[in-house]
Formats: sequence, structure tokens, C-alpha cells
Amino acid sequence: MSIRIVADRSRCTSAGNCARVAPELFDQDEDDGMVILLEAEPPASLVDAAREAETLCPASAILVVED
Repeated sequence: MSIRIVADRSRCTSAGNCARVAPELFDQDEDDGMVILLEAEPPASLVDAAREAETLCPASAILVVED
């Protein structure tokens, strides 16, 4: 299964849950703490981490889309 990740910085509240649970996929901007998407099309081994980040985002700024 392949997925695509969308990170909506306009919704981000800088909580950092995504970067904590999936540091291979997400980081936070040093200036404002906003999400930085590192890998929009992750390998299958990181699909579960991407879904967990989506679930834990309090602002619903992370979306995992199945291709």
C-alpha cells in the first residue's frame, strides 16, 4: 500500500506530536514550531508511524491519503 502525507501548516498549532512519533517523516520549524514534512511519500515501513501522527495531531493538520 502506498500513501501520501499532506501537512497543512495553516492548521498547525506547533504541538509537535508528529515530530515526536515520526521523526523520520516530520520536523518542526526552529522559528515558529510549525510542522515540516520531510517525506511526503514514505516507504511502507513508516505507514503506521504516519497514521499515528495523523491521529495524534490536535489540529488535524496531518492527513494520510491512500494512493
